[in-house]
Amino acid sequence: MGDELNESYPCTSWAPVLGFGGCVFAVVFANIGGAYGTAKAGRGILAMGIRSPELLMKNIIPVVMAGVLGIYGLIVAVILNGKFTKPSAAGMVTYSQFSAFAHLAAGLCCGLCSLASGLAIGISADAGTRAVGAQSAMDASWKKMGFTGDSGGQPDSSGDALFVGTVLIQVFAGNLGLYGLIAALILSQTDYVCEVQNN
Repeated sequence: MGDELNESYPCTSWAPVLGFGGCVFAVVFANIGGAYGTAKAGRGILAMGIRSPELLMKNIIPVVMAGVLGIYGLIVAVILNGKFTKPSAAGMVTYSQFSAFAHLAAGLCCGLCSLASGLAIGISADAGTRAVGAQSAMDASWKKMGFTGDSGGQPDSSGDALFVGTVLIQVFAGNLGLYGLIAALILSQTDYVCEVQNN
């Protein structure tokens, strides 16, 4: 009697809700991260462009990296959508709870990692581009006053060292979303389909 109470049908009617929820979370959270990263980085780039307009296109990298995050969510949603199985002719659900939880986890992995990545890209790009612009403007001021070195008193570097540093920070911030995408792709391959027997 106890064993019968512990048994449950693996393909319940509510299982597809979790699977579709994984698609929603992947796309929505990834695009929120991408939108924040783009807006925050764009704010810093435009503020920097006032004093150093020649560096505007050079510092557009974080906007591209933030925009890629939305594509991560779209990729995962498309893959998960291909894993859903339609109900049988008799109306029995063939999409299992096992698949539902796996696909929900995949969507959350991609979505939340991309959200964190967008926050990191936006904040680091805002500060980094402003710093690069300030250094460039300061270097130009020093040269007008007759100094041959850059604003830090070092040999002429044109601020490249600071620019490379900001790019590296943004690359590692962007990797967070990639890790979530990889984990989501692995989880999306985990599925179980109920076989409906026709009596």
